[in-house]
Amino acid sequence: MLQNSFSLLLVAALAVPSLAQETKDAAPDTRPIVEDRSSSDASKAKGEINFDDLKFEIEKDQAFEPSQLNADVQALNGKKVKLRGYILPATLYKETGIDQFVLVRDNQECCFGPGAALFDCVMIEMEPGRTTDFVTRPVTVEGKFEIDVEKYKYPNGVGPKGASHLAIFRIRGLNVK
Repeated sequence: MLQNSFSLLLVAALAVPSLAQETKDAAPDTRPIVEDRSSSDASKAKGEINFDDLKFEIEKDQAFEPSQLNADVQALNGKKVKLRGYILPATLYKETGIDQFVLVRDNQECCFGPGAALFDCVMIEMEPGRTTDFVTRPVTVEGKFEIDVEKYKYPNGVGPKGASHLAIFRIRGLNVK
């Protein structure tokens, strides 16, 4: 029942695009290309990753295929990692004792939902007995990184504008700091 409630929150968060997203869609994207800031090999060896380490080639609103994942992203599957980001408040149903949430790249809530890159959000499912509380500042999640191409599919694999998945990345959380 709890998992179904969380899934409903995710779908609801996706169903209401922000005004900023609607404005962005109205005009061609003229934003500058952002520099890739992937983690160093030394950081990756310690399990310290960032959202740029999760990037792979996929067009906006394109259906996801597992073959799109590059070797660097695939190499993270099953590894213990630390990832810094923000708890997406639109997907929470309580402020304390949180055992599952969405971690996003930034706190503008622009990186989840229609038009967001699939690699800009990670589902966090805390290990049994582990929880966290909502904060507005960045957090670091430590746990086992997993690629799951089935669990977070849209119903029937079809979502807004042809997207096929809510998310494909998950961390089984041990700690949130």
